Amino acid sequence: MDPALSSTKPMIAAAAPRPTPLVEVRGLTRQFGETTALRNVSFEVQPGEIFGFIGPNGAGKTTTLRILATLLEPSSGEARVDGMCTVNDTDGVRRVIGYMPDQFGVYDGVTVTEYLDFFASAYRLPRRRRTLIIRDVLELTDLGPLRDRSVATLSQGLKQRLCLAKTLIHDPKLLLLDEPASALDPRARIELRVLLKELRRMGKTIIISSHILTELSDLCTSFAIIEKGAVVESGSMESLAGRSWEVDRVKITLHTAWEGVEKILLGCPEVGAVAVEDRRVEFDYRGAPEEFHRVLKLLVDHSVPIVAVERESRSLESLFLKLTQGDVR
Repeated sequence: MDPALSSTKPMIAAAAPRPTPLVEVRGLTRQFGETTALRNVSFEVQPGEIFGFIGPNGAGKTTTLRILATLLEPSSGEARVDGMCTVNDTDGVRRVIGYMPDQFGVYDGVTVTEYLDFFASAYRLPRRRRTLIIRDVLELTDLGPLRDRSVATLSQGLKQRLCLAKTLIHDPKLLLLDEPASALDPRARIELRVLLKELRRMGKTIIISSHILTELSDLCTSFAIIEKGAVVESGSMESLAGRSWEVDRVKITLHTAWEGVEKILLGCPEVGAVAVEDRRVEFDYRGAPEEFHRVLKLLVDHSVPIVAVERESRSLESLFLKLTQGDVR
């Protein structure tokens, strides 16, 4: 036997390395006098994610974002951005973040271009590059036709978009957006979602806080739900749904009323609380989502004339209501 072969050991595939989070929050606590605004908050955000930070007003969302933006120091715990501590390396963190607060002001006495040029100068971008950078940011935010307009003449929605353009002017890795759609009309909110998806496609990581849940359910890749300063749940939408839901409500419409449908359904151990009214049938389903087809097969096998099936969406709003109590500090 070849000695080289006899000494060969079985190869064991190495585990894939765990990706390094762009944002790491560990045990974050913040006191304001006797008030605890944050209580042992922890979460991670991976590069390229849109992370929804969800909670009622006063839950601690803005305090957390201000700590990440290096504008507040935690009472205890630590927050790191791109490996840098928000307390010990504020200059380094500020170079890689763009922060858009929930309350912002604009300088009304300048044009859109002058406004962006001021912030480009504040970020010490070379003068010869500013024109190109401002042009690109205006194009990205669809403000190009308004470059020479006075900021004072812009609508609230356009001012919001201009503030986002200012946030992008130094090409940050991470965007911290605090309630960015709170003052926008429905059309402007739709346009903002489209823009945020485009920014993610360009490689940006985004943390967006909101209490308007409908704007995040189809936008974010992961979430943290916070109440009274503490994170009550976090993860991807799928993992949150899997851990936090116990019952789906199912509504079935029949072609004609069918005697015995309640008895058929109650023969399935995952089904409970059946209500039948003429052609409408409602029941609770406690089984795994991927096994729901077994209930339908049971009905079809008994020749129940099903016309339509509607399952209550495992929506972010439903998760939020289930996981929180609505309390304020």
